[in-house]
Amino acid sequence: MSDPSLKLASEFPVPDRAQWLALVDKALKGAPFDKKLLTRLFEGIVVQPLYTNEDFPTEGDPSGFPGAAPFLRGGLAAGAGTEGWAIRTDHAAALPADVNKAILEDLLRGATAIHLRFDRATRQGRYAEPEAWGDDGLAVQDEADLDRVLKDVLLDLVPITLEAGVGAIDAAAALANVWRARGLRPKQARGGFGIDPLGTLAAEGRAFAPLADCLDRMAEVAAVTRHDWPQVRAVTVSTTAWHEAGATVAQELGIALATGTAYLKALTAAGLDITEALSQIAFTLPVDCDQFLSIAKLRAARLMWDRVADACGAPELARRMDLTASTSRRMMSRYDPWVNLLRTTVAGFAGGVGGADSVVVVPFDAELGPSDGFARRLARNIQILLKEESSLDRVIDPAGGSWYVETLTRQLAEAAWVEFQAIEAAGGMVAVLEDGSLAARVAAAWDERTQAIAKRKVPLTGISEFPNLHEAPVERPAPDLAALQTEVACRAAGLDLPVPVVTLDPLPRHRLGEAFEDLRDAASRFRASTGAWPRLFLANFGPVAKHTARATYAKNYFEAGGIETVSSGGFATAAEAAAAFTASGAKIACLCGSDSSYAEGGAEAFTQALKQAGAEVVYLAGHPGENKAAWAAAGVDEFIFVGCDVLASLRAAHARLGVCA
Repeated sequence: MSDPSLKLASEFPVPDRAQWLALVDKALKGAPFDKKLLTRLFEGIVVQPLYTNEDFPTEGDPSGFPGAAPFLRGGLAAGAGTEGWAIRTDHAAALPADVNKAILEDLLRGATAIHLRFDRATRQGRYAEPEAWGDDGLAVQDEADLDRVLKDVLLDLVPITLEAGVGAIDAAAALANVWRARGLRPKQARGGFGIDPLGTLAAEGRAFAPLADCLDRMAEVAAVTRHDWPQVRAVTVSTTAWHEAGATVAQELGIALATGTAYLKALTAAGLDITEALSQIAFTLPVDCDQFLSIAKLRAARLMWDRVADACGAPELARRMDLTASTSRRMMSRYDPWVNLLRTTVAGFAGGVGGADSVVVVPFDAELGPSDGFARRLARNIQILLKEESSLDRVIDPAGGSWYVETLTRQLAEAAWVEFQAIEAAGGMVAVLEDGSLAARVAAAWDERTQAIAKRKVPLTGISEFPNLHEAPVERPAPDLAALQTEVACRAAGLDLPVPVVTLDPLPRHRLGEAFEDLRDAASRFRASTGAWPRLFLANFGPVAKHTARATYAKNYFEAGGIETVSSGGFATAAEAAAAFTASGAKIACLCGSDSSYAEGGAEAFTQALKQAGAEVVYLAGHPGENKAAWAAAGVDEFIFVGCDVLASLRAAHARLGVCA
């Protein structure tokens, strides 16, 4: 029984949007609403500062119910289910014994599923040159190796998924033989073989059969898998390669849909009905630290796949997407890698809230070499905390009902559908792979993103902002592969090496911070050869309160490129600053003061004094506005301010200081 007198906030009037806009306009003090409060995503979507029920359809609820079409709110009526999403751990250490030890440790401490990522040699059909074995993943040559990897693993309880590229069919056969040798009955084996010929071609640029034959072989394996291992999915649609090449979320979803459609056609052509074909396909999508966009990405993926499957005549329950969310490696950094813990926590959160069936959290040190036990432990514990402490898996569709998330999901699905239609209109995934048109569009998207990164419109903590030149490096020693490669050479002797019949340019692998990290690498080499970092002098003038903000900005600005900043505090006169500059040993300097200090003659006086003291280049922190010509005439060589091209400026500074790329 409710008491109307106890209604929450009943004594407050309900404001309308016009009233809110009036208050916003007052707070902005004449600044343009569009520039200050609207956010434009790379997907072409404009994010508003406020969402209400006015942004949602007035009739019915198009999001539906959890566990029912269009599956936007999740694939199960109970949300993540009684056990929650699967905590899947990724393993790519080179030596089978090392991987086995790591797997058992993960399973004893909270992991519930295992993903094996094979090395480049396995991806090339198991018969690559011995020197390639173990250089970037698990070195497995046959089922005996795989059996050693899975020693003491209870395969009737633990789902195993594979990622073996061109060698996927060989790897699938090896895993099936291990299951048989362990005495597993058909319904006991769970997991996936990870056969993804189109994704492999995009990532590696090669195949050992014509694409049509690759798809036919994939379909044959799927038909056998459906009969022999009914709880296993043979085929995977992964957008990881496209994500790492720079695709937008809309492009990724369109690619996922087009790839899935191509695989459906191949499977049904091989004799599987639509329900059987759908049961053989799993999806893997990267999620990053833009939590709302990542949540919407997973929800939109289910919505779109339901629409495709429905158009193919599939019954409702068969249209449910099997979805794994893996934290993005594109967002990971090599410098200040501890920040990766924050990135992967947010991404893992998005995966769980977005309704993924399995979540993979990449260890924070993944870009530094083989992860150690501590890093894997932290990766596991991120998910355990999200589930056990935050109880995210006990809430059905936690993001459901958020006007922002619901709207963003719909907008993203619409943008992605346009991408899907464009691929299909061009002849489908095979055609756009072979003619390079899709790769070109993804490259253009990456160029747009890199321009935003260069200007720090997309800030990267620890990389382009708040760098720490003096951080203690996290080092991961490389494994000793000599014995392994010698063994492989002996075992592979006399084998005929297959020649690829399809070879394309593989997609590049990018990370968001790679350009800034290249500068840091160059600066580190400079330091190793000279004994000191490349250096810039901060010529701060005026009271502390007047120069601190810009001095801090300039320090972050230049140290993002590995250029150490030195200063003796604030200077009352230009002569004092010039003397301190000479003592610093720096070759270049940056003026840091307030607009009023600059306008009162400080910019000219300090610039001239620094130039007379030998400064080869003088920067000024702050937008010059109408004073640009006068200050440039006084000797200021460059201006640094919010919105300028930081990356280009740092590259020029490197050239001036003799730092080799």
